[in-house]
Amino acid sequence: MARNHRIPDRVDPPCDPERRRLIRCVAASGLAAAAPSLVARTALAAPRHTVVERDVRIVTADGRCDAAFFHPPGGRHPGVLIWTDVFGLRPVFRAMGRRLAALGYAVLVPNPFYRNARAPVIRDVKGFDFASLEDRAELSRWTRGLHEPGAAERDAQAYVRFLDREAVVDSRRKLGTHGYCMGGPLVLRTAALLGERIGAAASFHGGGLVTDRPDSPHLLAPKIKARSYFAIAASDDRRQPEARERLRTAFAAAGVATEIEVYPGTTHGWCIADLPREHGRPVYDEPDAERAWGKLVVLYQAVLA
Repeated sequence: MARNHRIPDRVDPPCDPERRRLIRCVAASGLAAAAPSLVARTALAAPRHTVVERDVRIVTADGRCDAAFFHPPGGRHPGVLIWTDVFGLRPVFRAMGRRLAALGYAVLVPNPFYRNARAPVIRDVKGFDFASLEDRAELSRWTRGLHEPGAAERDAQAYVRFLDREAVVDSRRKLGTHGYCMGGPLVLRTAALLGERIGAAASFHGGGLVTDRPDSPHLLAPKIKARSYFAIAASDDRRQPEARERLRTAFAAAGVATEIEVYPGTTHGWCIADLPREHGRPVYDEPDAERAWGKLVVLYQAVLA
């Protein structure tokens, strides 16, 4: 960070733990030099609200989706849609919804696999073994349906319609959406389908953002108007080194304000605390997960708040 934009470790009144955590992750992100006043406000912002948590059912074109909805107890707030990873709605994503709602957002976290199972679809995420044929077959059973043509788009329309009808959501403001792993492509499909409604979009270790298929998510860039952020795992970047530049080229050509960042030393899934170990080593990386969270908060503050 530029020396003349150093954020103090202590302010008056003293920072609580959440403020200190945000200071560290924003400082690490390097954003302070580009927008010091915005970053300072974001970094020093402790949770401002108590949070109301509701389990809701959302009518979609394909059935009824169970979801978790988090929001401050009063007023009207920017809406956010979170797309989960392949393990779906579970405690770690509920915690994420609460944390964001405490900053002044109305946050919807749907169960993306509602066609086949109620959440949580798996209760022992840490015990899941991707090398097991039985576990992988189970995964295929609950994800079946979401990946059919048009399914994600139908769901996105229903989720955004739910948010816009809620009294605690300020429908005059743009919505935000972000996702993890398989949720990355779903973020792009949502932002492309609802270009006038989605103002901010972010993908964290998104899988399959760039493919050689004619329906590759990165090709949706011309339909996207949301300011976007892509956080890429170092392991994904090694496996598909050309994807980053293809993504960058597509969004630059479309004139979409975008930041793409590779997180050195990280493994696919590093933002999610309950993922199973990979080759005996933990996937979750708390310092870089906090840095990624800080970038998300800055994006939402800049565009939605």
